[in-house]
Amino acid sequence: MRDSLFTVGRSLIFVALALGLCAGVFQMAGYSAPDMLWSVAEGAFLRDGAIVQDLRWALPLFITAVGVSISFRAGFFNIGAQGQFYLGAIASAFAAEFLRGSPAFAAIPLILLAGVVGGALWGLWPGLLRVRSGTDEVITTLMGNFLATLLLLYVTSGPLKDPSGSGQQASTRPLDPAYRISDSLGLSPTIIAIALIIGLVMWLLVNRTAFGILAGLAGRNGTMLTWQGGQLWRFGLSSFVLSGALAGLAGAIEFMGPNGRVVSGFLPAHGFTAILIALVANLSIVGTAVTALFFGGLASAALYLPVMAGLPASAIDIINAAIALFITARSKFIDRLFGSRAPDAGGASK
Repeated sequence: MRDSLFTVGRSLIFVALALGLCAGVFQMAGYSAPDMLWSVAEGAFLRDGAIVQDLRWALPLFITAVGVSISFRAGFFNIGAQGQFYLGAIASAFAAEFLRGSPAFAAIPLILLAGVVGGALWGLWPGLLRVRSGTDEVITTLMGNFLATLLLLYVTSGPLKDPSGSGQQASTRPLDPAYRISDSLGLSPTIIAIALIIGLVMWLLVNRTAFGILAGLAGRNGTMLTWQGGQLWRFGLSSFVLSGALAGLAGAIEFMGPNGRVVSGFLPAHGFTAILIALVANLSIVGTAVTALFFGGLASAALYLPVMAGLPASAIDIINAAIALFITARSKFIDRLFGSRAPDAGGASK
């Protein structure tokens, strides 16, 4: 409990510091810091219907961030959530084309499953390189992001190109409306149910199964796990596949939900924001849910910044980067303030 309270307090302080830093930078750049802060608060949480928009962005981020948390808990730094997210969307688009004309009750689960498999396979190959040859997974998963972006461009301008498109942006053909799981608002009972099921299952996996306990031990001390007779490579490979599968599921949801098609270069910061969410939440499943809602609010507020404060929507990316900078910093002063030290990834709270 003490470590959990420490983590929450430490994260809140660093988020506040990041917002303060950004406010100061924007003020010096000629913008109004109070207007910026008020626009973020109003756009994210205070305006009518804000919770709907927050959830629209938060739920896919939560699903991807939970996958990242699983990998990080096991001590394997899968930075490839963005590429796995794209591969999930691509695989779902191919499945939708193949199943075109099939009954919706059969097609929808299969399209979602295709996204899961696509993301899992894109997480599998860097996992194999890591556990079999010791290749640095940070490098391979980052490379995978770039490769996935190029593959997305190829698919949307080649095999699945929409022939009726304007040519201004490459995209696939629109998904059959019968296969959509939400309208353009991106929120529906189906998406909410998927997120709740994922959250519950992953919480149980992490906290109530031998896999979750041993994976946490692998993240804290892989040598100790080996001494206890465990096989580190099994947990590493499983965490890569599971992380990729959840990111791929999020990609399928974006395709079948608010987007209704796959567009080249869509949501380019999704995977990296999910990594940040997992870090801010200290790899806690419950904490990830709360943090995802906060970052979903920031994404929603991006629409308000140009109107209310005159800032470009990309200012939200600067805020996210500042939060990442502070949340990964080690501050002895703040550690002493809370009378503890930051818990490591393997010892993350529930």
